[in-house]
Amino acid sequence: MNLRVGHGYDIHRIVAGRPMVLGGVRFDTDYGLDGHSDADALTHAICDALLGAAALPDIGHFFLNTDPAYKNIDSQVLLQRVTSELAQRGWRIVNLDASLIAEKPKIYPRLAEMKARLAKSTGLPLDCIGLKATTNEGVDQIGQGLAIAAHAVALIERV
Repeated sequence: MNLRVGHGYDIHRIVAGRPMVLGGVRFDTDYGLDGHSDADALTHAICDALLGAAALPDIGHFFLNTDPAYKNIDSQVLLQRVTSELAQRGWRIVNLDASLIAEKPKIYPRLAEMKARLAKSTGLPLDCIGLKATTNEGVDQIGQGLAIAAHAVALIERV
């Protein structure tokens, strides 16, 4: 098979006193996402989609959340490493499509910045990255503004 599809999902709790980073873009908030790295749920979902498409283990296998080397690391660095890992195994990213689910902060005004950061980290042109934001309409912890989640789909091809 020359083409493969992968799906990724990530969710993180919102906590006080951490930076909010989504798609490699820092938001001006007094809260952020809880996690070992920068907890960028969007980028983590994209990493898992890419790894899954290549039938590789998930992001936690490659970047252990107990390893001090990854403490507060910029998730764009992880995405660059995942992209490199795929290239070493003979895969090229064709396109990405992702959705952020969050009540806060307001995502839409920053989507273009996030696409640009993701394009830089993956080497993809902007028109090969789909990015959307929605709310959870008040349902569950995401809808109550206590967490943020992301889904991503990746298409890769054998080089």
